[in-house]
Amino acid sequence: MYELHKITENCYYIQSPAKIGLIRLDGNDVCLIDSGNDKDAGRKIRQILDANGWHLRAIYNTHSNADHIGGNKYLQTQTGCDIFAPGIERDFTIHPVLEPSFLYGGFPPQSLRHKFLMAQESEADELTQEALPEGVSVIPLPGHFFDMVGYRSADGAVYLADCLSSKETLEKYQITFLYDVAAYLQTLEMVKTLEAKVFIPAHAEATENIAPLAQHNIDKVHEIAAKILESCKRPVIFESVLQQLFLAFGLMMTIEQYVLVGSTVRSYLSWLKDTGRVDYSFENGQMLWLAI
Repeated sequence: MYELHKITENCYYIQSPAKIGLIRLDGNDVCLIDSGNDKDAGRKIRQILDANGWHLRAIYNTHSNADHIGGNKYLQTQTGCDIFAPGIERDFTIHPVLEPSFLYGGFPPQSLRHKFLMAQESEADELTQEALPEGVSVIPLPGHFFDMVGYRSADGAVYLADCLSSKETLEKYQITFLYDVAAYLQTLEMVKTLEAKVFIPAHAEATENIAPLAQHNIDKVHEIAAKILESCKRPVIFESVLQQLFLAFGLMMTIEQYVLVGSTVRSYLSWLKDTGRVDYSFENGQMLWLAI
């Protein structure tokens, strides 16, 4: 873990729970794509930088989930590097309590206010074209989170953040977090058409051909949607839909899984409602969902 892997002339990734990108710039300057999940990740990144005589110029965050911005604070404090984040992701980076609050739908209990869901605060500037290093471009990847992006280097490496998961991850967890299902499917269809020397997803192996894995993720979305529709053959409350999914996939309920999977299932229901496949009604003080 935290080994440095060279993938193109100027691009690397650091193996970690969520892969961290590294791009060599001018001289000894480098930038990072994300920063790992916590202060310890930041320390290990700093050791890699020091061992190679590199100076950290900036961190470019793909999105604001805690496992991607957790090392921001440590690295910014130690190196004085700039941090850039896209759109709404910048607000979550500056005010990380927004993530557990958003997931829970209210003020989160202390059991949700930990490093897995809430990184340390870090200063961040808005990601703009002018803020990017020469030759680096942004790839919008909405769906998993609000304004998530990927990055393409000048020498053909594409960092894909959390826009897809490995087959092993999908088999283990079944339902991965999504904010906007329609946008997610559009993103994956776009990703299938991309060309690059190498693709680096945060939660899958680096590969020269991303299309098969993107299609596997698309298929999983439709499988989950089918199970939700099956659960809604009769009018049911949201908690019953969630329960049936946990039982069907053999998932273990914890408060973290409750908010992550629960938020995702609500997003599926919104998508199914907007595409005319489910509807809701209110009876006896309950919101009921029913497949059409």
